[in-house]
Amino acid sequence: MSASDLAAILEQYRAGLESELIVLVHLQEIASGQHEMTRSADIDALQCATDRRDALTADLMKVEDRMRPLRDRLTRDRTAHELPGFNHAAALYQTIARMIADVLETDGHSIRALAQIVGARRAAAHEAEQAEATLAAYGRAAVRPRMATLVNRRG
Repeated sequence: MSASDLAAILEQYRAGLESELIVLVHLQEIASGQHEMTRSADIDALQCATDRRDALTADLMKVEDRMRPLRDRLTRDRTAHELPGFNHAAALYQTIARMIADVLETDGHSIRALAQIVGARRAAAHEAEQAEATLAAYGRAAVRPRMATLVNRRG
């Protein structure tokens, strides 16, 4: 493969990385927003954000599918690292890796927060069920229906 062909592949790869970067910026914003939504337990807003995020992730995967062969070709060529722009593409790749790690870390915090919310709701529901059962038992014991019995009839 000629140097100009390899340079064209590198340029396509760099453009793809920049596209991924733009999508990841939006994913970071959504992930941060979702984390904030866990504080208010706004399930409807979380679902809406998840839908937007799913669409962006699908876009990201489409870009990645187009870039994989380019990356493989650049990786196989021993002279690719000598091309002008290679270091810039490598830096973009590292930035993307850090952004993905940041989004995953934010997601981890969100998941833990949601798990705490679910746990607190389960505990509250369990306590309410116990209180209801206790009150029902008290009601059965304290308010016995007055019925005519053999003892009551005689005296």
